[in-house]
Amino acid sequence: MDSALIPLSIPGLNLIQTTDFFYPLVDDPFMQGRIAAANVLSDLYAMGTTKCDNLLMLLGIPKKFSEKQRDVVVPLVIKGFKDAADEAGSQVTGGQTVINPWFLVGGVATAVCHKEEFVMPDKAQAGDVLILTKPLGTQIAVNAHQWLEEPDRWQKIKDVVTEEEVECAYQEAMFNMASLNKNAASLMKKFNSHAATDVTGFGILGHANNLATHQSQKLKFVIDRLPIIAKMTDTAKACGIKFQLLQGYSAETSGGLLIAMPAADADGFLREFEQLSGNSAWIIGSVESTTEPGAVITDGPQIIEVKTKIH
Repeated sequence: MDSALIPLSIPGLNLIQTTDFFYPLVDDPFMQGRIAAANVLSDLYAMGTTKCDNLLMLLGIPKKFSEKQRDVVVPLVIKGFKDAADEAGSQVTGGQTVINPWFLVGGVATAVCHKEEFVMPDKAQAGDVLILTKPLGTQIAVNAHQWLEEPDRWQKIKDVVTEEEVECAYQEAMFNMASLNKNAASLMKKFNSHAATDVTGFGILGHANNLATHQSQKLKFVIDRLPIIAKMTDTAKACGIKFQLLQGYSAETSGGLLIAMPAADADGFLREFEQLSGNSAWIIGSVESTTEPGAVITDGPQIIEVKTKIH
């Protein structure tokens, strides 16, 4: 699943560890650093732990960077990464920096936990509901923002979205990606979560399917609602590129947690999550018994247009 879980030789202790890295998505180096840290931490949070005892940073510096570009961009990326680490209550103790053809940024996150401090990701049950804690559509928003400077691309979408709406969607996506999933993780045990994963590069359906097929019982995850950043549904349809947003395969970066929990606990989770984070989470589906484990999106899922709070 999302993290390695290794029982240690010290009785009762377990090592939870993960690594991830990717290319820049946004034009703000500080925010890119935060997104990289939030993304790697999210794998720990998907295990229901809020601990991170150590973070390492992985950085690839483009060989084509000028000295001035390097001296401006790199410290800001590092500052953003450390800022998210500080918010997580962790610390960056080292890492690795290399010269690379392309910019790369990521990290390694490690937690040492007792079994009471994390949630195994394989205990979903028929009758559970599926909760998502961040909206979808980040890939579309980031691309649409780039298309503002590409006339041929912009011509394809300008009839369904304004420049201001694209900018708002981009800012929403950037701040969502830079937000930690720690609040959601802190509530998983309280509200009896049975399994979780974070939604990233394989899209909501790809990660739901992976989670469903790793359950101890034969279960089907049925998704019938898709919360999507405002205007990105129409943008995805108009752009001429097969992002497969409504099919559930559009990539996300540092997306929300997808959590299976008892239906009776869901409303309490949603209320407390909004109180802690100031953001919404949504019930997007249900868990059913089956003979063929996996995940599906129903025909014609309800689209929840998530309007940005950023102006």
